Amino acid sequence: MIARHRRIQRAALLAGAALLGAHFFIAAFSQAPLSPAKIKLHGVISGYLEPYFTQNWSLFAPDPTKNDEGIVARAKCADGAVTDYYDVTGPLIKETQGDRFFPSRTVRLVSNGIQQLNDSDDLLLRLRQKQESKDAEDSKTKDGRRKQDIPLTPYEKSQHQDAEWSLSRFALTQMHGVCSDGTGPTAIQARMYVKKLPPWSQRNNPKAKSALDLYDLPWKKAVELQ
Repeated sequence: MIARHRRIQRAALLAGAALLGAHFFIAAFSQAPLSPAKIKLHGVISGYLEPYFTQNWSLFAPDPTKNDEGIVARAKCADGAVTDYYDVTGPLIKETQGDRFFPSRTVRLVSNGIQQLNDSDDLLLRLRQKQESKDAEDSKTKDGRRKQDIPLTPYEKSQHQDAEWSLSRFALTQMHGVCSDGTGPTAIQARMYVKKLPPWSQRNNPKAKSALDLYDLPWKKAVELQ
């Protein structure tokens, strides 16, 4: 009986170690440079990691988080009326700040979606930034047409589409009572905002201003998000 118990215990430990090893391998692989294997396995990797295990390094040097990012959303009701924009991120942040010891991690559903929407391979990101700098100096070619931007890869397109669905779906869960007729929304449009805060060197300058960028996601039908 004791021997059987030990065999079961060892089998459970081995299974747990294997699962834990597989988790860390997938998480590490998701942060590897862009490759044909990573593109091919994108669906499997993102399906497992998102939204709770998504990895990013935005809190660390050399590029720590320095922007205020979030989403607002508006809804289309059954009578055709379109509501005002509802702040999806704000209440979540207040809820998190109100409980320092056991904060809700729900806000990560938004931050991970935004991170995924802006995610790109480091090499492609540098190439696009270099092209933007060059276009700023000479934005037109000799024939008068603007130079073509580096297109998104299939992997990036898939990432962005997944992020759009994730953010729109979460916004829908926060907006059940926004329609005056008492029914739920028939469609949702999320809007991402990025508030670029003044640099740390200007923290005491009352005239320092923040820049605000907005990005509207496509309308999504509620029945497709549920």
